[in-house]
Amino acid sequence: MRSLLIGAVVFFAVIAIAFSSVVFFAFPLKYKSEIRAASARHDVDPVLVASIIRAESGFKPKAVSPKGAVGLMQIMPATADFIAAMMEKETYNLYDPGDNIDMGVFYLRYLLDKFGDQRTALMAYNAGEGNVNRWLGGNVRLVTCPFPETNAYVERVLNGKSYYKYRI
Repeated sequence: MRSLLIGAVVFFAVIAIAFSSVVFFAFPLKYKSEIRAASARHDVDPVLVASIIRAESGFKPKAVSPKGAVGLMQIMPATADFIAAMMEKETYNLYDPGDNIDMGVFYLRYLLDKFGDQRTALMAYNAGEGNVNRWLGGNVRLVTCPFPETNAYVERVLNGKSYYKYRI
């Protein structure tokens, strides 16, 4: 009986280690200090920021999307100019993790303030503020949008938060 109990404990320990290894590789976490600093500066949940970075770039600072979005938080160059003007930032480098995260979190705070809820702000972060303004059409917030990829993005970010909750 005792060996059966020991076998069960070992089995579950191996399963737990395997699961945590999969989570570790599927949900990487880099740039903690930059995420924490920008999140504190702009009053945004660092868990949300980490989940966005994972969904946007997989924590690859040199990532460039097919549409031209750049860096960890995948900021479009025109949006970066808009953000820099609001931040009164004369120079920036979207490939620099510190600049990219700070600008991305600043923009996320702007979207959260503008739209008033996390889901709609995430839609705007992914599909663009102009698209969300059109989709709202007088409504206060959105539950879904006409772009299936944006709906999937929002769910990916929100689901990812549970994996970063205790890691950042």
